[in-house]
Amino acid sequence: MKDQQKENSELSAYEKAAQEGIDPRCIPQRLEGQVPEHDNIKYPDYPESDQETWKFLYDRQMKFLPDRACKEYMDGTEMLKLSPDKIPYLKDLSHVFLKTTGWKVARVPGLIHEQNFFEMLRRSVFPSTDYIRGKDELDYTPAPDLFHDIFGHMPLLTNKSFASFYQKFGEAAMNATGANRTKLETLHWFTVEFGLINNPEGRRIYGAGVLSSLKEVQHSLSNQVEVKPFDPEKIVTQAYDVWHLQPILFAIDSFEQLETGFDSWCKKEGLLN
Repeated sequence: MKDQQKENSELSAYEKAAQEGIDPRCIPQRLEGQVPEHDNIKYPDYPESDQETWKFLYDRQMKFLPDRACKEYMDGTEMLKLSPDKIPYLKDLSHVFLKTTGWKVARVPGLIHEQNFFEMLRRSVFPSTDYIRGKDELDYTPAPDLFHDIFGHMPLLTNKSFASFYQKFGEAAMNATGANRTKLETLHWFTVEFGLINNPEGRRIYGAGVLSSLKEVQHSLSNQVEVKPFDPEKIVTQAYDVWHLQPILFAIDSFEQLETGFDSWCKKEGLLN
């Protein structure tokens, strides 16, 4: 029984959800063989309805971002030349990353297994889907799609400190076993997906899960959220629920703090040299 409890405690939040009969799109899939990267990525023949969905989601989300999204994110949208006019070409985005931070993009079929995901991050490759949610899931989709991947995640990969942190995250995750896997997943949740940052002009959002979510982008800076200072030791013990608006978030003071703080914590845990 204790072994079973220990095993369950080391499952990721999505693995637990899968056990509970949640949407099968949330069950990570293991990649078999290589996936297209960088220049090998092809642009899909999107139907007009997909382009309309991108434009709708882009325009709707962008109107909430002034005075909410951090400057580094907004700068990234300009570097990537994101616009509502057309779904971006992953290959073009990959070339921007290669010039700015040395990263590339890979096209993946959906939510991938954590080992595949972390191995790509370790190599400074960001795995992205190239399909977009259906019209029946405009407000929320439990599964990854290109709007979350591109609009939510990619702008910050133009920032050198964040990109360095994310590469180190992949490296640390490849070295993690047991409880440290769960700790890293929790760190990912409260930084990459739901992180806040204290900019000179005020508190802002940098987490992709917030920036690409209609409800979270309005909720995260409200007085309904308790914001705690960035502290990896405390973050890794913080419980959270992937299916509800977040009541507790953590704020960094800079992306340099995120990078150095994560590096120090990982070295203490023996996850990085």
